[in-house]
Amino acid sequence: MACYAALLHPPLASCLAPCSSSRRAGATRAPPRLQRVAAPSSLASARALARVRISPRCAASAGAPGETPAAALRRVLETPGAHQAPACYDALSARLVERAGFRACFTSGFSISAARLGLPDVGLISYGEMIDQGRLITEAVSIPVIGDADNGYGNSMNVKRTVKGFINAGFAGMILEDQVSPKACGHTQGRKVVSREEAIMHIKAAVDARNESGSDIVIVARTDSRQALSLDEALWRVRAFADAGADVLFIDALASREEMKAFCAIAPGVPKMANMLEGGGKTPILSPVELEDIGYKIIAYPLSLIGVSMRAMEDALIAIKDCSSIIAYGDYTSEPSSSRDSSSTTEKPQEPVIDILPQLYDIGSSSSRGPSTGMWSRTLRLKITGSDGVQKIDARIPAGFLEGMTRIIPGLAGANIMERLRNAPIDADNPQNGQILLDFEDAMGDRIQVFIA
Repeated sequence: MACYAALLHPPLASCLAPCSSSRRAGATRAPPRLQRVAAPSSLASARALARVRISPRCAASAGAPGETPAAALRRVLETPGAHQAPACYDALSARLVERAGFRACFTSGFSISAARLGLPDVGLISYGEMIDQGRLITEAVSIPVIGDADNGYGNSMNVKRTVKGFINAGFAGMILEDQVSPKACGHTQGRKVVSREEAIMHIKAAVDARNESGSDIVIVARTDSRQALSLDEALWRVRAFADAGADVLFIDALASREEMKAFCAIAPGVPKMANMLEGGGKTPILSPVELEDIGYKIIAYPLSLIGVSMRAMEDALIAIKDCSSIIAYGDYTSEPSSSRDSSSTTEKPQEPVIDILPQLYDIGSSSSRGPSTGMWSRTLRLKITGSDGVQKIDARIPAGFLEGMTRIIPGLAGANIMERLRNAPIDADNPQNGQILLDFEDAMGDRIQVFIA
């Protein structure tokens, strides 16, 4: 699975330098430098390598010294373009969002409920649990985090307490919605919302709590009235939310481009949030360029990380239960020990070659998802060659893993992964390698190649 992660991880040249972060105003620290490390030769060194790879934070995404998380988020919202912000659900997923180069992220109430409780997003997770999870997330990263505050967990007094709690937990922003309790995913049937008056009162209470705290937390006002009532009602509410002091507006479950355009025409000076619910929501999945043209400023991807994580764990468990994986570590030298002379001891040892090809399904299985069908009959291959010409890694996994992920996140960020796999060019120099997906040099001069055959 380590090789599987390497295949999917983008180059992180921006992280190969010292960096510093600011969590809250007046609090600074310098995370450790990310260092290139040779392949681990023992379990202890493997654990150390894992710690080195996960701990650094990128300076490119960190705020200015002394800048509050909310100020960093406001700076992002003031810059041109529509900004992508994947939704995390724990500290690890938040760090991965930051490492990938995103300038902000959301927390997903759906994903946190799933990961923390193993339960659906139907209003079962509490204010205290969301605050506890949020604090772990904000302490793990330097980029601003927008928290999912559901419907504020009660009346206007509860909303004020919720706002102050999210401020103290280190959130840069928070989303408040107008559903009645118990609330649920806005794309499901049967949604109900509170009255206009109560919805507006909640936003005003949030603004008051922010002012009382001396904070600049960004308040994202969400309405679910498009599905509960009508588009006209949703447009009326977001206009009223803007007048009440909301910083960002959000109508969930808009059903067409025309509805999205009508929304973005409301309160032109207030940023709009788009929710690209992967895998079957009511809102059309559009690219960031298309969303920017419509008028959106920030884009959430709520289920990508939890969905891919669940599929990867399911596939790994199938591999553990139903098959055996072959992990072959090559010799550190290219010659048998018996043929070496004393001078060979000064030569640089060959890095281990790792070949991982799990047999995930029985050949005779009647299931349509087997080793000889579709993408499961093809192989992804990762090669890493050092700047000195020494091959460091040669790893293979079934390409079907990616096919499974694309069913969860089709068209993520406007990119169709399966289409790219099908249209990748053949390696002209070495046709036996198959099609080339990636071929680049990282900041240390290592050549990284990914093929599909």
